[in-house]
Amino acid sequence: MRADEPFLVRHADLIFALKTFAASMLALVIALAMDLPRPYWAMATVYITSQPLAGATSSKAFFRVIGTLVGATMTVALVPHLIDAPELLSLAIALWVGLCLYLSLLDGTPRSYVFMLAGYTVALIGFPSVSEPGAIFDIAVARVEEISLGIICASLVSTIVFPRSVAPAVAHRVDTWLSDAQRLSEAVLLRQGTSETRRGRRLKLATDIVEIDTLSTHLAYDRLTDRNAVTGLGEIRLRMLMLLPVIASLEDRLAALGEEALRRQPELKRLLEDLAQWITSDVGARQPAERIRAMIAERQAVLDGSASWERIITTSLLLRLRELVDLSRDCRALTEAIADGRNVSTLDLAFHSEAGAAPVRHRDRGLALWSAAGAATAILICCAFWIGTGWPDGASAPMMAAVACSFFAAQDEPARFIRSFGMWSLVAIVVVAVYLFAIVPAISHLEVLIVALAPTFLLYGFLIGRPATAGAGMALAANTATLLAIQSTYSADFASYANSAVAFFIGVVIAEIVTRIARGVGAEWIANRLVLSSWKTIAVAAERRGKRDRAEFAGLMLHRLGLLVQRIAFLSESDRRDTDSLVQLRIGLNIIDLRRARYGLAISTISVIDDMLDQLAAACRSYAGEGMPLELLASVDRALAHAVKDPNEKAREDALIGLVGIRRGLFPDAPAYRPRAGESVAA
Repeated sequence: MRADEPFLVRHADLIFALKTFAASMLALVIALAMDLPRPYWAMATVYITSQPLAGATSSKAFFRVIGTLVGATMTVALVPHLIDAPELLSLAIALWVGLCLYLSLLDGTPRSYVFMLAGYTVALIGFPSVSEPGAIFDIAVARVEEISLGIICASLVSTIVFPRSVAPAVAHRVDTWLSDAQRLSEAVLLRQGTSETRRGRRLKLATDIVEIDTLSTHLAYDRLTDRNAVTGLGEIRLRMLMLLPVIASLEDRLAALGEEALRRQPELKRLLEDLAQWITSDVGARQPAERIRAMIAERQAVLDGSASWERIITTSLLLRLRELVDLSRDCRALTEAIADGRNVSTLDLAFHSEAGAAPVRHRDRGLALWSAAGAATAILICCAFWIGTGWPDGASAPMMAAVACSFFAAQDEPARFIRSFGMWSLVAIVVVAVYLFAIVPAISHLEVLIVALAPTFLLYGFLIGRPATAGAGMALAANTATLLAIQSTYSADFASYANSAVAFFIGVVIAEIVTRIARGVGAEWIANRLVLSSWKTIAVAAERRGKRDRAEFAGLMLHRLGLLVQRIAFLSESDRRDTDSLVQLRIGLNIIDLRRARYGLAISTISVIDDMLDQLAAACRSYAGEGMPLELLASVDRALAHAVKDPNEKAREDALIGLVGIRRGLFPDAPAYRPRAGESVAA
């Protein structure tokens, strides 16, 4: 905690606890006043929905309403028609939960909450209602009313009482990211620090982009945020996606040139020093970008059949330097416009995406299918146990199996999280028993009940407000509020409570066992699938001859990279080196850049490049972690030899830049390109 931070930030967890408790009590009191059948659902919803940032609360509330409506509708459709066939009803609910979980995992954004909630809501409403199917419509309507009430109270308090907007949090993260990117650019341009140091900074920037992306999704739901700032942050995000591979390419080109080549080109060395100073200079002290662009243009030379490998590499380096200037200048202009409240749409920006700012995310259909099958199986096992034993209070078991399997399916090791959830749920069961049979019977006024609940739920809110304990706090708050089942009259029965608690716990245990079997693959398996997915994406880009937007491709690959960084310890040495250097991302972008050259190249040159792309696609699809075949290197060199002789000057240069990037990415340790006998390129 820093003393110079605002009061709301320094004591955010305590304020969040007070606000959430106030909202939950407001929801409970109103639900009791409206005589809703299960007012505790409104109270529990406040704790499930509330987030420290107002925009995050609003987005989660919106998705929860939609998911609940869909789930309640499906419950009304299923239960009355299948009530006389409990096996079929169990199968239908299990399949529905599995389908919704599958869609939720594929989506992967905060919007995925809609699918997940639509799934387990059917289990929450449907299983406890089988004893009174005639009232299923009223129960479903009541569920929607109570959850909507909890959402309204949570959103109201979050927006009115000490609101914390998402935008400042996103802007702060973006500013920090851009500062880190500037320092990394300076280190690369001046060859400062070790490769290990630069690797660490690069991976941190890649991870931070994913976190900023996730946080940014709440901006659209934050009514406290200026729309112009939202648009500006979206534009900056696009440039962040492109900035990281550009910096990695610069480092690669400088490594390919080597210090000896830079000593032979003192003007180039001075240009790198001037650019490093320009990048890190403060607002107002920075020279116009046009001057740096002119300096780069002065160093540009026309590539022709006599161009040496060093000249080709130098030209490629200068092109990336130009991109670094454009992206850096755009980011600074956007940041200043947001700070000054100016309209960002009037800015003259150098970089423009072809497909807008829509983020693209990695989707693992196989993993989603396994998780969905595990959830459905766990529910069916609980149902078989419940139906087979004729246990009157056994409905809680399949209900909790659905919830536990759905909550943690996105984790690498969901079984471990389910176990933790079960342990904290056990604590909640004990706490609720104390309340139900020792404290609540002595209370006859609502005000006294609120005072009695305050210490426990304030502690829960405090835990939710801290990232390290948020999971434990959520399990305690949601389960305590639900099991406490506060209603207008006291009707607790120890035998019934004990039966429900045992069934509740059995459901969590079965969910853990089934998940441990269905999802026992661990982080290494997931990391390898991420690597293979990236190679297949490159194969598709090569087969489609680069017909894809650069920002969209970079977004997908950086999202995978952010997921991979969290599991980098499980990668082989070669895959780890590729990940460190953003190799796959750089290769893919160079394939896309080749598309630009195709419109001007001679047919014979295009034919040789296409042959190379076909071989590249085949090698990527059959990648097994043992490096690329040397035949592919020969194919890339053949394409280079044809490209340097192509008569179209601009297309030739674009093709050479792309081919150099592909060669350096696939074969970084290969000797410098040299033309074969009879070819005209100087060595």
